[in-house]
Amino acid sequence: MSAAVQMGPTSARAAGPVIASLQGITKTYGAITALDRIGLTMRRGQVFGLLGPNGAGKTTVVRLLLGLTSPDRGAVSVFGGDPRDPDVRTRLGAMLQVARVPETLRVAEHLDLFRSYYPAPLPAADALALAGLQGLGRRLFGDLSGGQKQRVLFALALCGDPDLLFLDEPTVGMDVEARHGVWNAIRGLARRGKTVLLTTHYLEEADALSDHVAVLHRGTLLAEGAPTEVKAKTSGKRIRCHCRLDLDTVRALPGVSAAELVEGVLEVRATEAEKVVRELMARDQDLSDIEVTAARLEEAFLALTGEPKPETAAPDRR
Repeated sequence: MSAAVQMGPTSARAAGPVIASLQGITKTYGAITALDRIGLTMRRGQVFGLLGPNGAGKTTVVRLLLGLTSPDRGAVSVFGGDPRDPDVRTRLGAMLQVARVPETLRVAEHLDLFRSYYPAPLPAADALALAGLQGLGRRLFGDLSGGQKQRVLFALALCGDPDLLFLDEPTVGMDVEARHGVWNAIRGLARRGKTVLLTTHYLEEADALSDHVAVLHRGTLLAEGAPTEVKAKTSGKRIRCHCRLDLDTVRALPGVSAAELVEGVLEVRATEAEKVVRELMARDQDLSDIEVTAARLEEAFLALTGEPKPETAAPDRR
């Protein structure tokens, strides 16, 4: 029997000091409660995945931490101060879906302009390299592909060498190679002690990068913790094997939450996978090709929210 537990690459980092926090936050827009008594804490060197379906309140959290809006109740702290403080803002970087930049400027001109806003900016060459834009500095922004434009926005968010970086759907429109390049850059930033708040509808992206996730739904906090903890609490583990037992028998086993046949392979979700495997082996002497892995974050998300998998095309605006 083989067992492979999937863990995010950053999960082994020790918790650093608190960088930003929301304490008892409530925020309403008219009759709509965007956030209801939310408390979150982000630490140094942490990739913090903020997840939830459209309308969950993710954008409101980002706006609060950027100082673009104020809570109705509760306290917001960034670097121990008010996020609206100019000294705090120079330590922030943001890549937001609502960003618009002139298409008639060259990539290098955009970088020079953004770098001029900060007292100790990141060298332009470093920003280009981190975003995988080497050789594109002379290109007009308007002549770039959609994925290249996304990488320029990523580079602009890095211009101030921020200690707290907000990334809202950072890899939308990117091909696989570019996406993994951005993932590697994010991991490198965390290793340097930078804190990254990541909001994404690519749940595999959050699973791969985050060492802490929080799941919001209709303004409430459903779960938070390391991805492995959230998955274990909600979805357990996945068992794949060749088995002669019928599905009804498998589904009736204690600890089994779901079972199905996929191209002749039995796939079981179980809260106590080891016990289920032992029971399967006892009932089927020919059980073979057994594989036990951690559940995907997507499965935990679905179990928590009862929502379909989120789509990247419709960004959260609350």
